[in-house]
Amino acid sequence: MIDATRKAGLDRLADVTPRLGRAYTEGRNTDPGPDAQGAVSRLSPYLRHRLLTEAEIIAAAHRAHGEAAGMFIQEVVWRSYWKGWLAQHPTVWTAYLAEARRAQDRLATESGLRRIYHDACDGQTGIDGFDDWARELVATGYLHNHARMWFASIWIFTLRLPWALGAAFFLRHLTDGDAASNTLSWRWVAGLHTRGKHYVARAENIARYTNGRFDPRGQLDEAPEPLTETETFPRATLPAACAMPDIGFDLLLHDDDLCPETLGFDLHRVGRVGLLDTATGADPVVAFRRAALADTAARLGRTAEIITPQTLGAWLSAGSTVVAPWAPEGNNAAALAGHSVVRIRRPWDDTVWPHCTRGFFQLRSRITDFIATLDWT
Repeated sequence: MIDATRKAGLDRLADVTPRLGRAYTEGRNTDPGPDAQGAVSRLSPYLRHRLLTEAEIIAAAHRAHGEAAGMFIQEVVWRSYWKGWLAQHPTVWTAYLAEARRAQDRLATESGLRRIYHDACDGQTGIDGFDDWARELVATGYLHNHARMWFASIWIFTLRLPWALGAAFFLRHLTDGDAASNTLSWRWVAGLHTRGKHYVARAENIARYTNGRFDPRGQLDEAPEPLTETETFPRATLPAACAMPDIGFDLLLHDDDLCPETLGFDLHRVGRVGLLDTATGADPVVAFRRAALADTAARLGRTAEIITPQTLGAWLSAGSTVVAPWAPEGNNAAALAGHSVVRIRRPWDDTVWPHCTRGFFQLRSRITDFIATLDWT
């Protein structure tokens, strides 16, 4: 299992920083396999749970490489884009959950669909590359970003499986999986996020960027139509964050933000500390998230109580004002909904999210301005 500690994340960041400039730009699309180093950073599990923050990672890359780190910084900002966009279109998440339930129900009654689905999840389709990625994902909790795109495209357009089942398969097994990046990336591949523009996996591209390890020539549908839907998702107002209270408070942490050291409050003002455990999925994913929670409590040097969605109400009512870092759409936000909690949002999110209203490339033009606002002292 990946070491789920902030120290391991900082060590990883220090190790990969020298490669986050030109080497990353030139090699980021190549997936050399799970046993090879490759050009990507593999920082995503730490970023997803904010054991490391966007500002820390971007600062390290920019200090080391300046403008040459632009492509890597864009990839970090993509995660912020997905979160900010979903925060303003929350019904996309609820619609995905409903679609996944309907697709799961179909498996119970459609034997052909059920057989293809299980073959896909078990890596038994016979499609070169796809089967290896399915097994790699289950075994390691990770896939190279390019392999994720190929996998999703083959799942949707060659195997003709419901996209929501594929998104659920990823979310169950990815150590870095989150509601925003996972759901919206699958919708983007399908042609639903940017309507009519889908991503098509091609055998030549797979062979080229796996250094010839895989070549599914003749096995893929390389001329599919994008998926369509009738449902629309109007943009909602970005929910307002709360201000830090002036009095002492209890602290509730969750696995969407496990870096209280950089939240900007005095630990001496904190009374009780609770760790909200909403972890679901495959055993390695649950183990990583619970280990990350435990590491956070250890870094605080405080006794912390494990809180579940079922015990949350009682824990909240037993204390005073409770502060929690902002939880984007997903399990933690669902658990906190309806409870009286002071939810604080990081300056990075407040800076970036209001610009996540359309496509990523509108946001990309502002990255230089975002970097200028970061406090790197």
